[in-house]
Amino acid sequence: MPAITATIITRDEAASIARAIQSVSFADEIIVVDSGSTDSTVEVARRAGARVEIHAWEGFAAQKNVAASLATYDWIVSLDADEEFTPEAQESMKRWKALEPAAAGYRFARRAQYLGRWILHSGWYPDYKLRLYDRRAGEWQGAYVHESVAVRGKVETLAGEILHYTCDSLADHKKRIEFYTELAAKEMAERKQRGGLAGRFLAPVWIFFNTFFLRLGILDGVPGFWIAWMAARYVNRKYAKLSRILSEAGVR
Repeated sequence: MPAITATIITRDEAASIARAIQSVSFADEIIVVDSGSTDSTVEVARRAGARVEIHAWEGFAAQKNVAASLATYDWIVSLDADEEFTPEAQESMKRWKALEPAAAGYRFARRAQYLGRWILHSGWYPDYKLRLYDRRAGEWQGAYVHESVAVRGKVETLAGEILHYTCDSLADHKKRIEFYTELAAKEMAERKQRGGLAGRFLAPVWIFFNTFFLRLGILDGVPGFWIAWMAARYVNRKYAKLSRILSEAGVR
């Protein structure tokens, strides 16, 4: 029976960390790596049964690799603080522990709640995420945004879902867009990508059309409209910030 370490990275997640920890109670060890919370995240996590380690922020992928390096066991199940495993997914993990692993990594479908509604279209579902992996065969990658686990070996899908509690308000979504587009623009600049009017103005139009109509965001109702709108805003802000970074660096 393979033992599992559950890892969660946090900063100011007092409102959600207990829920995430409870959903990985099947793990043999739970590690929370906190990067300097100013709320009660650390205390709540410890009361919920996690071992808490403090580590200065290095980036999403790097922070998750630090968490994996602190684990007692080689099999890692990684969860974000604003997520939880459904009961079905938890049962899948318990059944998995009774067997000899047949793959290097395992993924789950992820379902997001946005503006109070579970989203089943808009390109957001099933949104498979590899979250159970052998650290000897894989690690997190991604310098700035869109971090993911890359494993050397077969990947299989387990039953159940990860529930992702995203934005409760449009103001929260806009705030997140400003944070992530700053990182995305820096990543693009390092890759020597260029901005331009097409990226800033034409690409957002296409993103909205693709999300709302081709990916059936219209079936998600009002939240589906705002998902498409914010996806377009994300692209616009990303390219605007890329243009600013290139201009500041004297790149034409």
